[in-house]
Amino acid sequence: MTTDQLDALLEAVSHAERVLILTHNDPDPDAIGSAVALRHLLLNQKNIEVKIAYWGIIGRAENKALVRYLDYPLQRFSRADLASPVFIALVDTQPGAGNSPLRQFADVALVIDHHPWHPDSAKAHLADVRPGVGSTSTILTEYLQAASVDLPVSIATALFYGIKTDTLGLGRSAAKADVEAYAFLVPRIDSQALFEIERAQVPADYFKSLVDTLRATHIYRDVLIAYLGWMKYPDLAAEIADWLLRLKGIQWVICLGANKDHLYVAIRSRHQRGGAGPLAHAVIDRLGTAGGHGSMAGGQVRLDGRDPDLLAGQITLAVLAYFNIDPEETRRSLL
Repeated sequence: MTTDQLDALLEAVSHAERVLILTHNDPDPDAIGSAVALRHLLLNQKNIEVKIAYWGIIGRAENKALVRYLDYPLQRFSRADLASPVFIALVDTQPGAGNSPLRQFADVALVIDHHPWHPDSAKAHLADVRPGVGSTSTILTEYLQAASVDLPVSIATALFYGIKTDTLGLGRSAAKADVEAYAFLVPRIDSQALFEIERAQVPADYFKSLVDTLRATHIYRDVLIAYLGWMKYPDLAAEIADWLLRLKGIQWVICLGANKDHLYVAIRSRHQRGGAGPLAHAVIDRLGTAGGHGSMAGGQVRLDGRDPDLLAGQITLAVLAYFNIDPEETRRSLL
């Protein structure tokens, strides 16, 4: 990270009196850590009002614990947030990506993300998009280092956790920049708080959902597909997918579940060449929105009154066709 890049970021909001930082819907630790880090940077470098907002649900127990530890820095997004002049900054998402509360392109000042480039990002005043980096938290750590601002322990902890979760402790899609940011943050974190966040308690029905998932899981060669039915929160599908990827002999996990008016799809891969992103686009693009790269991807499809069971079945067949798998010859149950 050079001082020129930091100057370019600050220049993009040089005329702002108010900045609205938006994460992707249902923010995860990487989005949360990136957002609080950007707010800290702007408050230290500019005399402006900064708000962090999201649209969706913070449902996962660990994510709730992180937000609680940070003293609830995120607020629910409202259209009223756009009623008066405001500079918009997107972190861990991009305009038009499908997982942003902005349904159409607005006057976006900043885009900071590590996912594959989306064409609408070119319209932003500044777009720092680095698909080769494992987490957006890594990028924000570099900006804070370049600015030489004091780094509160809580923000260091959030950034560290963001990198750790998105790269599975540097074991998944981690770049040199992730390793360097990880090493920089380690001595600055609250290790006891992180321990409590990672082991946040979950309600009893969480374990019931695990049992129901195992019963609804089917294996086709080295591909595991699980349909959760109706979920308590959207990112449960991703949480279960990470868990099921540990099953011996499995190279691909596709986890599907419905929440409110969407069907969510989480894709995980142990394949050395990744490929989760192309799979997501191949089976979801014509139905909804998809994204991701390497070994982790996902997407969502609006139900619009459709039966989620039938839609999940349609996507399952598309996945099997993608891998040239005959479901009748290879299907077996996990339990």
